[in-house]
Amino acid sequence: MSTPNPSSSANPYAAPTARIDPGIGVESQELAERVTRLGAAIIDGASYAVPAIVVAVLAPAFAFSQGGSDEGGPSEFLLGGIGLVFLVYVVGLIVLNCIWLHRYGQTLGKRLLKVRIVRSNGDRCSLLRVIFARGLPVGLLGAIPLVGWLFSLGDPLMIFREDRRCLHDLIADTIVVKAA
Repeated sequence: MSTPNPSSSANPYAAPTARIDPGIGVESQELAERVTRLGAAIIDGASYAVPAIVVAVLAPAFAFSQGGSDEGGPSEFLLGGIGLVFLVYVVGLIVLNCIWLHRYGQTLGKRLLKVRIVRSNGDRCSLLRVIFARGLPVGLLGAIPLVGWLFSLGDPLMIFREDRRCLHDLIADTIVVKAA
């Protein structure tokens, strides 16, 4: 058995010399600012919380507007209507966010502040990855009794790393970049 000449171009042990196209990787995209990500999270949270607070304030007001009658008068009808409108709103917002996450990698807040979620190599992030790798694990970790709050606190605090990736970004292999 003979060993090939090291200066030979047919060295089977040589590193590949093919040029690798980096595609649209992280180098070509600018990471979203921390404040912008915070603003998007606040907008997303407020889009659910503000209507919920309004319903929580209006529901008792309508329930007791008729003096708390037990005969099932107009107050219960109005209360049911408010609940139904709120339910339709929440379901519509979830559907809208899922469509935008699938098509553009954006939620309502991210779309308004012009940032989007992509894979760490710059590829489009699928809706299933966003739901099951980005949201579900951190949500389940946060639900652990007594220690879940540590995960819920640590997740957003990781944005102060140099690469600006939170725990959910590391789990799902995603980054948040400025949208073009």
